[in-house]
Order: sequence, then structure tokens, then C-alpha cells
Amino acid sequence: MKDVIDLLNDSHALEHFGAASLVMGLLEAGRIHLVAEGPEGAFVPGTRFTRVDEPYPMSEVIRTLRPRFIDSPRDFSESYPVLWPHISGLGVTAAAYLPLIAQARPIGALGLLYSDRNGFSEDERTLLVALGSSIAQSLQRAMLYEQEHDLAEGLQQAMLPRRIPEVPGAQTAVRYRSARLGRDIGGDWYDVIALPGGRVGAVIGDVQGHDTHAAAVMGQLRIVLRAYAAEGHTPATVMARASVFLHELDTERFATCTYAEVDLRTGVVQLVRAGHVDPLIRESDGRCRRLPVEGGLPLGLSAEFGRLDYPVTTLELDPGQTLLLYTDGLVEKPGADLDEGLQWLSSLVRRGPPTSRSSPTTCATWSPSGAARTTSRSCCCAATARTPPRRRPVPTARGPERPGGAPLGPPHDQGRRPGLGRGERADEIELVADELMTNALMHTDGGAIVTLRVLPGPTRRLRVEVEDRSSALPRRREAGEAGVSGRGLLLVDQLSDAWGVESRGGGKCVWCEFVVESVVPESVVPES
Repeated sequence: MKDVIDLLNDSHALEHFGAASLVMGLLEAGRIHLVAEGPEGAFVPGTRFTRVDEPYPMSEVIRTLRPRFIDSPRDFSESYPVLWPHISGLGVTAAAYLPLIAQARPIGALGLLYSDRNGFSEDERTLLVALGSSIAQSLQRAMLYEQEHDLAEGLQQAMLPRRIPEVPGAQTAVRYRSARLGRDIGGDWYDVIALPGGRVGAVIGDVQGHDTHAAAVMGQLRIVLRAYAAEGHTPATVMARASVFLHELDTERFATCTYAEVDLRTGVVQLVRAGHVDPLIRESDGRCRRLPVEGGLPLGLSAEFGRLDYPVTTLELDPGQTLLLYTDGLVEKPGADLDEGLQWLSSLVRRGPPTSRSSPTTCATWSPSGAARTTSRSCCCAATARTPPRRRPVPTARGPERPGGAPLGPPHDQGRRPGLGRGERADEIELVADELMTNALMHTDGGAIVTLRVLPGPTRRLRVEVEDRSSALPRRREAGEAGVSGRGLLLVDQLSDAWGVESRGGGKCVWCEFVVESVVPESVVPES
């Protein structure tokens, strides 16, 4: 709508009208909103918003739906004594106020002010009435477009996360910029998901199309991706299930997507790409490079063609590195090669703020004015960075699986227990691990995995995890005086410092943690 007003206010347009200046007001909620003020210095205080029943010429033409032609200064002063004193010094000799009518309803009024004429001929009046009708149609189309775009953009924003969760040990930042050209409203989305076990998931994607349907599909897809990730599925499974979901929606839409799951304790990132653009890695010194990630078909298409096996790319973020995820709307430009856009973005990222070395984790988002290069697409980018303290690697002990059953227990010879050493809590740790493995053996079917991990941090902790394929949650029960079972979880609760249960895809993981002073003797820590 502003484009229409600017065009009318253009000096060449006013020359065609033969007018010195114009004023325009639009009808909003029963009031007239002045959107074009006329000649410089002509603004009348208190008239930015006026009522339809006030004694002004625009109010009159909106009430009566008839044009008002003012032939002389005397006619102006006698007809509108409240307004005339404010414009009498501008040299106005005549004026034409036209109602702007569209679909038999007034949407506003237009006033053309003249400084070199007295009166209007019949032909001039007919021409000006026709001009008012044409301008009204243009304004209505502009208003309808803006209403449609605002509705679509509101829908799109409602489908996006209201806020990004604060994840301990990580900082994330996102920037979203919606399209402003035509009726484009994209299906771009992002999400950051806090996961159990010190992990975080980052999702970015783009649903095919640029309309409200694409925004609606995007919202549904974002929710199911978040649900699958929160259930504990692996990144490849999350992507495959989301593809099946989108295919079953029967929308004839597909979506590109990248899902990154980051273990904040180790810096290990698992990346799955479904037809999406490759992410970027920014080094601590500012160098930027494209990260080739093996990918699969876009979501929806992989389910349609039965190719749901998504490869997983695993990498480790070094201190100071930044992982940047983005949608193609940021780098695509009509008539230009995609590589040009990637080079543009890479150079932009190189000039970005340096990664901070003072905080455990830093991140930055680059979304400069240059993003306007792609005005026909909505663009969104997310950046995450991790700079963990440099520690020597700690060993992880994993119990081997017994075919068709629970894992074999750890060796009882303390000298063979990797990472446990001869700490004073070794017996407690062994007893609790044995109880968790026994529960997996007795109460679930299939294999299980035992993991022992030393967690870095100001307080060193040993974490014991037993993962099985049963979704049934363990429950505490009273054993009774003569009972021979039912005390396992009670022991876990009493001996460990913290314990809990996490969903892991189709199964679960029962974990417990012990605060330990020194569980990893230097002699058993591998050098690489």
C-alpha cells in the first residue's frame, strides 16, 4: 500500500494530475487515518486520526460517498472554517476531494490541492472521479495483499518456536527473515531441542511451496520432528519417521531438512541431511568451509520411493569451531548459481564476529542487510558453536551384548575395570551396575548395552547407563521382609547420587551417576 501512496506522491504523478500536492486518508475501524499529509507544513495537529462525523472534507466525502469540489479559497474558508486557517498560507486556490470506493464500500478519501486554478469543468470532474475509482481499486488490492501476507506470516510465526530453550553448556542463536515479495510466505523452519544426557538437537528445513499451505505443513512437520527426537530415536530414525509422516499427510509437498544432534560433553555431532544444503563450519580464526554431508532424498520423497535409509555423518567440533545451518533462501538468487550464493555467505561468515575464548560455548548468527539479495524466498539461519575445555580423553567401558539377552557384566577383577581404578566407591558402582543389568536381564527381551562414562566438569561424575529395547518403565516396589526381589531400585536410589530413565527410540535407558574424586588414574588414560 505504501508503494501506491509513494507513486501518487511522486512529483511527476502530481504534474499529470495538475495538482500541487495531495492528501489521503484510509478508513480504519470507523476512523480516518491520514497516510499522506499534503504539502510540507500543511499537517494540522490532531488530524492524524479523525472521526467520520467531524467537519473535514475527507470526512464529508466518506459519509456521503460523493466527491467534493472546492472552486475557490472563499468556498474553502466558508465550507471548512476549522481546516482553512491551517492551510490558508499555502496558496491553495482550489481542491478536489474524492471518495475511494471499492466493492460499494468506502475505504478512504483522496484530496488533490491546486494552487493555479479556480473551478473545475465538467470533463475535469468526470476525469477526477474516474481517477479516484482507479486509485481505490489499486489500494484495495494492496490492502488485500497485505492482509493476506500478514495472515500467512502470522500463521508461519505461530508455527515456529516461540523461544529457543536455554541448554546448559551451549549457546544457540537463530535469525528468521520472511519473504516480502509477491505472496511468498515460505515453509522454512528451525528448532532447537534439549535432549537427555547432555545432548541437543538442531533442526532446519524448508517445505516446498510459498503459501499458507506450506506454512501449515511446516508446523506439523516441526512438531513431529521434535516429538521423534525427544523420544530418543537416532537421527536417522527421526528423519525416516518424519518422511513417512509427511508422505502420509498426502499434501503432495516434500521438504528438505538437516538434523544435527550434538553431544555437548564430547563435542561429537551426528548430522543427517535430507536433500538440504550442506552446513558450513567456521574455524576459530574466521576461515569458513563447506561441510560435505552425505544425504538422502527429501522428506516425503524418500518414503514414496522406499529409500528411508538416511546416512549419518559423524564429526567432532574442535574448540572454537562454529556449525552454521541455513536454508537455501539465504543463498539462492534468481539467475545466479548456487555456488555464488555459498561463496557470498562464506565471505560474510568470515567477516563475522570472532569466536569468544572466554566462555565455554559461543555462537553467532550472521544475518546482515545483504540477506535482502533473496527477497522472493523466506530465509532463516541458525548457528551453534562449541568450545569445550581441552581435556585428555576419558575411557568409556561398554559391556558386550550376550546374543538374545542382556549384556555380560563387567569383569569382577578390579584391575581390569577401565577407568574405575580402586576408588572408595568402586564397590557401590559395581553393585548398582549389577542391579541395573539384572533388571534388564530379568524384565526385558532382547539385547542391552552397558556404558560407563566419566563426565567432565567441576565435579567429576561417573555415569552408568543400561540401555534396552523395552519401553516399559522400571518401578519401585516394596519387597517385604521375606521377599527375595524388589530391592534393586531401592539400592540404586540409596547408593547413587542421581538416577533416572530416558526414552531411547523404541526402548529406554536407565542411568545413574556417582560423584567421584578420582576415578581415572593417569596410568589407564590412553594418549589418543
